[in-house]
Amino acid sequence: MNRLAGAVAIAVLQGLVAGPVMAADAIVAETPPYCEGHESIALNLEDNIATLKDEVGRLMDEAIAVSNDQHWIYSSRPVFVWANEAKYSCGKAYGYLKTSYKDQQNLDNCGCAYARMQSFMQ
Repeated sequence: MNRLAGAVAIAVLQGLVAGPVMAADAIVAETPPYCEGHESIALNLEDNIATLKDEVGRLMDEAIAVSNDQHWIYSSRPVFVWANEAKYSCGKAYGYLKTSYKDQQNLDNCGCAYARMQSFMQ
């Protein structure tokens, strides 16, 4: 009986401490809060994979150039942070596009981060 009570107590304690379990790769359909109020580039509207790959590649190349520019690295504005985010997100989206897969989440993140980078460069 003590073993059963101990097992129940451990299970209850684990449930309280760990909380609900969610998948690590859950797809979130909401716009991230940091994108609200900033116009994102609508990359998802393009259906031609080759055109989309060229556009994402261009955004990625621009973000790489900005992230390597000493002016923005040492700037007090967060351009460098958003350039790195755009570089990362656009790179992931570009990798998926090379396999002809249109990953919505990374395309959204790429467009958002690039738009944020541009907004702080003004």
